[in-house]
Amino acid sequence: MLIEAVVVVAAPASDQVAWLDKYDVPPDEIALGFDDAFRLAGRLVDEGQLSREVLPSLQMIDEVFSEMSQVTDVDRWTREAMTTDAGWGRARQLAREVLTAEGGEMTPLPGIRIVR
Repeated sequence: MLIEAVVVVAAPASDQVAWLDKYDVPPDEIALGFDDAFRLAGRLVDEGQLSREVLPSLQMIDEVFSEMSQVTDVDRWTREAMTTDAGWGRARQLAREVLTAEGGEMTPLPGIRIVR
């Protein structure tokens, strides 16, 4: 689940927007999905399913999204901002570093189930 969330964060903005459109969800769903999965990181390290070396990068992604949430500028959470906002770019870069360190690669974005 964590790697799937990281794959979504790491995807090019155009792929992220297409993914959001496919599931009819807002951009903050990417950050929320990461936040939910990030809570499992320590346990995954303890179980040997995730290397300890990626924890700082995961923490930085979490901090980027937290900082973006603190700002009252809701324009950061638009599809347009995903291509221009520095926070989105930084999160994307860090997520790609995590995937590289874990020996992963960019895979198709995972499906999600929406309960409404």
